[in-house]
Amino acid sequence: MASRSDRLTIRNFAQIEEAKLLLGDLTVLVGAQGTGKSLALQWLKVAMDGKQIVSALHDAGHPTEKPEVLVDIIFGTGMGEAWKNKTRVELNRKNIAPKGFGRIGDGKEKVFYIPAHRSMLIADGWAAPFQKLTSDTPVVARIFSQNLFDQFSGKGEGDLFPVDRVLKKEYREQINKAVFHDGRIAIEEDRQHAKRLRLTHGDTHLPFMTWTAGQREFTPLLLGLYHLLPPRKAIKQPTIDWVVIEEPEMGLHPQAVTVVMLLIFDLLWRGYRIAISTHSPQVLTAVWMVRRLQEQRARWQLICDAFDVTPSQQLQKVAKSAMKKSYCVHYLAFEDDGRVRSKDISTLDPSAEDEQVAGWGGLTEFSSRFGDAVRAAVNES
Repeated sequence: MASRSDRLTIRNFAQIEEAKLLLGDLTVLVGAQGTGKSLALQWLKVAMDGKQIVSALHDAGHPTEKPEVLVDIIFGTGMGEAWKNKTRVELNRKNIAPKGFGRIGDGKEKVFYIPAHRSMLIADGWAAPFQKLTSDTPVVARIFSQNLFDQFSGKGEGDLFPVDRVLKKEYREQINKAVFHDGRIAIEEDRQHAKRLRLTHGDTHLPFMTWTAGQREFTPLLLGLYHLLPPRKAIKQPTIDWVVIEEPEMGLHPQAVTVVMLLIFDLLWRGYRIAISTHSPQVLTAVWMVRRLQEQRARWQLICDAFDVTPSQQLQKVAKSAMKKSYCVHYLAFEDDGRVRSKDISTLDPSAEDEQVAGWGGLTEFSSRFGDAVRAAVNES
């Protein structure tokens, strides 16, 4: 497995009492709503791209001199109060504090962040620029919306999916089958001559808000991935090392979630490191599978079989890469004192004595209990 790892530690911030997160090539955060998964991922962005964030806020006219105000406008209104004297955030033992945010990094984006609820950023079929979104919106969502706005503005009219030579043919086919069903995504002029996203099926041109929830959530995710696939012979954006994706499964059928995981493995092959939050057992199933295949030193073709794709020469590179990467999974949970702490459950061992490990941080708990109820009913009958 790859040896690359970092450690992000968060203490006494908002609901998080302590989160010790070992970061591998692919890191997955699980836990119930409100346990701070998004906060942890946003801290990863701040800890690497502080200067980029502060510069974007300053250019948009926000006050960035006061630390408590800076925390407020980065994480969302009201979060400034979460930073207290005893709060500590460290990346590889280096202290990350609001006074020093503007000195972190070189101003170039190192972490590309795809937030949850991304469809809300293009609710009218066109992405909003950074300055049009208020400080109620976390800064990671504002930066992502600006990226979409730049893509839309530079595109003019034309297709966004399917597009040759942007994604591998196998991926396009899987996406089409799972999400768009022979539909075409494009930027078109509406009746008021304003450019907007449209989904076309035959002669029917559908505005963004009439799409299915899965199509609305997947499209900005797909466009974010386009940004990570540079033209010509380069396989990754040179300045970007990390990709963060919040809840990649939002609104998606399990078949489409499988496609997203395949795309994540493609990003790993390209040299990106990935951190995601999820409520989907299917995401962890994919991680569990690869870890077991690693242990068995299995042949790479089994990954292609699992994703139902032809083991082509290009996918051979992706599958072999997946077998060499490191995978970390952390469970964030409220404990008896009402505070959140993290636990490393990376083994994902269903036979582990620790219920949090065996139950994958609660993601398989309910199906297990439902199965127990059915078995009890059968035995009693």
